[in-house]
Amino acid sequence: MKIAVWDTYVERPDGAYMHFDILVPASETDENKIYAFGKAYLIEKPFNTGTMDSKKCNFCHFEDATPDVAAKISEKGFYILEMENCS
Repeated sequence: MKIAVWDTYVERPDGAYMHFDILVPASETDENKIYAFGKAYLIEKPFNTGTMDSKKCNFCHFEDATPDVAAKISEKGFYILEMENCS
């Protein structure tokens, strides 16, 4: 499965920035839907986060998904790859 990687940064109350990627099928081009996936992820966090906006969530590149990521995208429509300060 070809996926699109959306590089995302959200400020936490302590000033640190969460860095995560929103992974979606390459065919998904609706930015509002992609931002909604990121916002849904942030709501699930046990701590407060800043707001997510288009200035800090941008398309980065396309790549091939691993079988595990492809399965999760098929299940939920997206996958979040946590990079920094996400827990």
